[in-house]
Amino acid sequence: MFLLLVLLGHGVGLSWLQRQLQDFKPLLAMPDPLFTRIIEAVPAAVPVRPPGPRLRRPGMPPKDAQTPVSEAPSAVATAVDQSGLELPSETPQPEVAVPRPLEVEPGEREAPALESGPAVPAPAAPASDDWPVDTRLSYQLKGYYRGDLSGSARVQWQREQSRYQVRVDLSMALVLRVSMISQGQTSAAGLLPSAYEEQFPWSLRRLAFDGDYVRLHDGTQLPQPSAVQDTASQFVELSHRFSSGRDELKVGSQISLWLARPQGMAWWTYDVIGEETLELPQLGPVPAFHLRPRPIANPTGVITAELWFAPALQYLPVRVRISLGADNFVDLLVERIEQGARPAAPEGEQRVQP
Repeated sequence: MFLLLVLLGHGVGLSWLQRQLQDFKPLLAMPDPLFTRIIEAVPAAVPVRPPGPRLRRPGMPPKDAQTPVSEAPSAVATAVDQSGLELPSETPQPEVAVPRPLEVEPGEREAPALESGPAVPAPAAPASDDWPVDTRLSYQLKGYYRGDLSGSARVQWQREQSRYQVRVDLSMALVLRVSMISQGQTSAAGLLPSAYEEQFPWSLRRLAFDGDYVRLHDGTQLPQPSAVQDTASQFVELSHRFSSGRDELKVGSQISLWLARPQGMAWWTYDVIGEETLELPQLGPVPAFHLRPRPIANPTGVITAELWFAPALQYLPVRVRISLGADNFVDLLVERIEQGARPAAPEGEQRVQP
């Protein structure tokens, strides 16, 4: 009788789990894009100052033929001519109005309260020239978990019209592989995830976003806040905020966002605590801004990540240090950045270079 009850309990549990998995639509991964070039760090341009009044000897005639400062080639243009890279324009971008959380005290932000049926902005038409081209960052992986770890990792971003995919792959100790995949839509307001999946050797966990609610892996539904991101999409979302000027990347600033994982959702705030020069394995010394997350209320796990973004490398995350609690960690340091060709503009439309 006891054995029968145990088997019945297992059957009910498996049936429930199967129904939960069927509720999540399986992800259809995009095929790998074609990468055509390798990106190198570009030094920041030195501003050209207008010449001040010049002293000349008595009787010396002034020079009539002088090159106006506005016509002198800039350091950025010279760097492009020499390297063939597409660099962001130095023209100031118009500010985009982004809803901010309630300011409690100077330098402090409080997480907006979740309410049933929150107003979520409808996806806007994608700004095709505003998002980066297909990009893959390959990292050198080192760390410690019950012993020294080594391996490799990559973060891959790709887009087909308004549909995007971010994939994070970690390979450790030859046999341990972890993948995180985010899919959704691009919009003028940022990334809008629709599905997220974590693949471990021993489990598969998912998230679903429908615009009104975020459905966790166990079936729990939470009201979906505006601009919510997942573990994988946050890398591209933050990089895009910095490169577009929506958030200022400087020491002392802070960046906040809702972050959803299969176990729960929390309001994360990153503090920009410093600017450091990282010695990258193949790219050499590169300045980067160091972002550190604040402790969150009621954490569902002990995993946190510190991030380093490099303006000289298109504001990409060149280092990621993941803390696993106690003395355990994984440290990713970029060693290669590949990008695809920028799509051709539709006929009759003039492309604006970013």
